[in-house]
Amino acid sequence: MHTDPLLYRLFQERPALAIALAGLTVPAAAAYRWQAIEVKQTAFRLDGVLWPPPERKDAPLIFVEAQFQGRKTFYARWLAAIFLFLYRHRVNRPWQAVVVFPHPGVDTGHLAPYTTLLDCGLLRRVYLSDLMGREDLSVEARLARLIILDPADAPAEARALVTTPEPGADPLERLDLIETILVYKFPQLTREEIRAMLHLPVTDLKKTRFYQEVFGEGREEGREEGRHTGMADLLLRQLAAKFGPLTAEHRRRLEQADAETLLRWSERLLTAHRPEEVFGDRH
Repeated sequence: MHTDPLLYRLFQERPALAIALAGLTVPAAAAYRWQAIEVKQTAFRLDGVLWPPPERKDAPLIFVEAQFQGRKTFYARWLAAIFLFLYRHRVNRPWQAVVVFPHPGVDTGHLAPYTTLLDCGLLRRVYLSDLMGREDLSVEARLARLIILDPADAPAEARALVTTPEPGADPLERLDLIETILVYKFPQLTREEIRAMLHLPVTDLKKTRFYQEVFGEGREEGREEGRHTGMADLLLRQLAAKFGPLTAEHRRRLEQADAETLLRWSERLLTAHRPEEVFGDRH
């Protein structure tokens, strides 16, 4: 199961989760916004940058990376991208780097040249496995834990998450995240089986963004044109949130694409590292 996109989706919709998992205390944590940034004129890409409110000069810029595969060169490449970003963007505020691993066994990168960053707290490592067995977790942390939870335990935890109160949060947004995680964990199941797993009536399931995006069932069923426009608008927002402003050519292609193409692009978005990978461009 390719789980990195799930965590990035979770961080995108709930940026404060990355801050909480890292144990950071920062000003205006709830006001941070998530963005994926390509460092120009290089092959480097930063999949997660948490931007603080511009007026809060005391709030750090936070670089977040989800690393679910062991790579010896991970730290060298990621930290090089961070320092190049700081230089090119003339950043003049504090910064933090947070990397999230599923468990310590995946943390195989050569760290010796960068231990000073660990010692001073600039670099923080989070292992989702540390969340296992804990009962004092927030809903957000439990959503992150659900990604690595054993498939035998995931259905019960998913059902508990659906019914757990979360003041001020949109229950449909949370249900959408839970559905997405379950579909990744159980790719062999149909949407009806996912619904049964969550003990939800189909009317509730059809309200979520995941159901509407993947299965093309808009809120006004039978209105094909409105559904197509909704899919294009949704994909446009997702692309902009992950990659930043799109080019005029990309916007034109979104407007002209048919529903089947939009669905194919939305699936590619989960694992893409740049817009060209979503649209199938070769360059």
